[in-house]
Amino acid sequence: MNFLIDTHVLLWYMQGDHRLSKVIISQIESDRNNIFISKASLWEIAIKVGLGKLKVETPLTELGSYLSDKKISILDFSFPDLQKITELEFYHRDPFDRLIISQAINNNLTVITDDKKFNFYPVQLLQ
Repeated sequence: MNFLIDTHVLLWYMQGDHRLSKVIISQIESDRNNIFISKASLWEIAIKVGLGKLKVETPLTELGSYLSDKKISILDFSFPDLQKITELEFYHRDPFDRLIISQAINNNLTVITDDKKFNFYPVQLLQ
């Protein structure tokens, strides 16, 4: 299965946070699944780290290696993803999450998130 993990899911996974269920962890770690993180999520993390609103144990300089080691692929966004954003209702106002939703729709990916606002969009979810 193909999964796109939300920003907070990556952060929780990296920190071993108890809010991630064993089911979600097993899906992320399963060799049968393809796991993606949006480039928008990495951008969001960099902005929040730069503003001092987020501290991460893995330095940003090592994040690429961490993702590679965990077999998490970086999903770049495209013009069709940006176009899809213009078609989405404004149930969710966070621009990073709107791009993640758009990418999931356009690439037929199941989103792993704890964000209940994703339920308002036509995306497959694992929560």
